Amino acid sequence: MLDSLFTENIEDILDQIDEGIHIVDAKGRIIYYNKFASDLDNINPEEAIGRHILEIYPSLTPETSTILKVIKTGKPILNNQQTFKNYRGLEITTINATVPIKSGRKIIGAVEVSKDITEVKKLSEKLVDLQAELLIDHNKKIKQAEGMRAVYTFADIIGISDLMLKLKKDALSVSASPSPVMIYGDTGTGKELLVHAIHNASTRRNKPFIAQNCAALPETLLESILFGTVKGSFTGAETRPGLFELANEGTLFLDEINSMPLQLQAKLLRVIQDGNVRRIGDTKVTHVDVRIMTAINIDPRQALADKCIRDDLFYRLSVISLKMPALKERYEDVPVLLKHFIDKYSTLLGKNVKGISSEVEAFFMSYAWPGNVRELEHAVEGAMNMADGTLITDSHLPYYLADISKKDKRRIQKNAIGPLNHTISKVEHLIIKKALRLTEGNITKAAELLEVPRQTLQYKIAKYNINVDAEK
Repeated sequence: MLDSLFTENIEDILDQIDEGIHIVDAKGRIIYYNKFASDLDNINPEEAIGRHILEIYPSLTPETSTILKVIKTGKPILNNQQTFKNYRGLEITTINATVPIKSGRKIIGAVEVSKDITEVKKLSEKLVDLQAELLIDHNKKIKQAEGMRAVYTFADIIGISDLMLKLKKDALSVSASPSPVMIYGDTGTGKELLVHAIHNASTRRNKPFIAQNCAALPETLLESILFGTVKGSFTGAETRPGLFELANEGTLFLDEINSMPLQLQAKLLRVIQDGNVRRIGDTKVTHVDVRIMTAINIDPRQALADKCIRDDLFYRLSVISLKMPALKERYEDVPVLLKHFIDKYSTLLGKNVKGISSEVEAFFMSYAWPGNVRELEHAVEGAMNMADGTLITDSHLPYYLADISKKDKRRIQKNAIGPLNHTISKVEHLIIKKALRLTEGNITKAAELLEVPRQTLQYKIAKYNINVDAEK
């Protein structure tokens, strides 16, 4: 409804204004984001449009977001100072004017105009410092542009479930810390995306980001890559820095740390404890300032019990620990991920796919997704290649999924979290509770958010015995 209010000329004018302008619909979804707001928040408009305000601003809550307050109360909030962290982890202070948009008596959205009041002098000094750093450290910056940088931000981590919203909020809150971070979760859950996002939200964002999979190399080669070598230390060895030196002042991400040989783990621990690196074959040491982030794809308790990781190293690396949940733990994110992947591959493959059939939807919501988000993305990509219309159907699914969906019902039930009806009811229960929480127990607004009649929502609240007051 609100989209029709804006013509191309109006949007061009709003983009010239040196104040941030956000417009959301009645459900809290962003429908307009001008250029100044985009620059202020350091996020592309394409990443924000259509997503809920709390997903884009994880440091805010329904209680602290002026936009959500205005949608709830219908009363404007003027000259309000607000401090929040954007996805890059930068603390921003603005003065906001937020007013509801109404059609008759019905609230159909809200508009917020934000003026940045961060000190201009401080910003100027940062620009001067950055220019000096680029000139002094030109060679390092060239290497960084060639692959020593983190690509993803928190906006690339898709999810509206309570688990994911809390994870992003927690990760954002520790991004500025120098303490080590260990992320654990099953393969395919997106652990590396979270590491990228934390680095890009930290004060080290303009410094090197280096990732190394510890399972990809034999022990001796991994040791030389991590710590560096001097010429003649072994046959064919040349003098070169290791990853610790290259990551100095930045972040070193060690994936599958539990695959690192125990003897090398002992050497790694010494470097982490004192920050001194000695190249293989060298007598001198180099002090480095590196934030260590690691990932492990098995339960840490199991890794300790199996002696895959030293106790002392584990305790040093897991000062901050975050868990990436499996997809089967957050089924309410499946529809959001599906839309994201369908939009992504529609553009990449030149397709016009808009969604999935009801049969495929029911299967996707019951399948266990042992490969997690990665498996879901590959399934969508494969189906998109086969699709010739606007919907993905059973016939477009990769063979192994189509076989499960159509012919092997026993295997579906074995891999599913429960019978289909039970699974759908469980997800429906969770989504209703989340909608009530977002609307602070307002059944009418929750029904609008879910796009169902109020009477239907009341019936389902009674059916699932949901305590509305508990969700306020």
